[in-house]
Amino acid sequence: MSALAQNTRQELTDLEVNADLLDAYKGHVPRHIAIIMDGNGRWAQSRGMKRIKGHHQGAHSVRHVVEACRYLGVETLTLYAFSEQNWGRPQDEVSGLMTLFDIYIKRERKRLIKNNVGLKVIGDLERLSPKLRKSIAELEEATAKGAKMTLQVAVSYGGREEILLVTREIAKLVEQGKLKPDDITEELFNSMLFTASQPELDLMIRTSGELRISNFLLWQVAYAEIFVTDTLWPDFDETSLLEALTSYSQRERRFGKTGDQLKSGEN
Repeated sequence: MSALAQNTRQELTDLEVNADLLDAYKGHVPRHIAIIMDGNGRWAQSRGMKRIKGHHQGAHSVRHVVEACRYLGVETLTLYAFSEQNWGRPQDEVSGLMTLFDIYIKRERKRLIKNNVGLKVIGDLERLSPKLRKSIAELEEATAKGAKMTLQVAVSYGGREEILLVTREIAKLVEQGKLKPDDITEELFNSMLFTASQPELDLMIRTSGELRISNFLLWQVAYAEIFVTDTLWPDFDETSLLEALTSYSQRERRFGKTGDQLKSGEN
């Protein structure tokens, strides 16, 4: 067992995870993991259920993965809960998802605080109801103190929309004479993203076998490793997470360099 896992086990006594399985993992743990949680609807329909039942089952997977990442020492976990484009889904499914998110916020409050997990919600929150925005703000504030892991939930989020938002903000600064075009750098752009306060994205996981990014963290994913599993999100558990982490730990992250440069220790 790693020292980090041992300390975490002492801190957290009621995690709904298979601690022995997690302790057996010997690979490198990413600082920042993002997950496209896909397959809830198909999971439900394959069992003769309404699609919303799959989303409810998927909420259980959220708890397991959040607590597994907390146990392993992940700094930031970003979950793609609802995209900007998902507003175009049937109204009853959209309403059900918003209700489920509100339920999750209320139900998980004590566990997040107890486990030192800070909530941060990113996206176009103006499209959410005032009541839901209030609940989000209250939980973000309540979980901020002492947080040792950030659970970043993308709601009403789109990667293209985020890039356009930052571009417009930069254009305003240039128009106002507060910024020169030559001052626009990658670092500046990063600092204006929703994820500005989080580590660089290391690993993006997509469930359900679909081979696309679906407008998720388009800027941030530039040098992230990508892992796709056929497992539907409601069936995603610690074993599935460790499969992704094992694949990640076996990869050589070169960031444009050659393998020989990395072996020689060249920065």
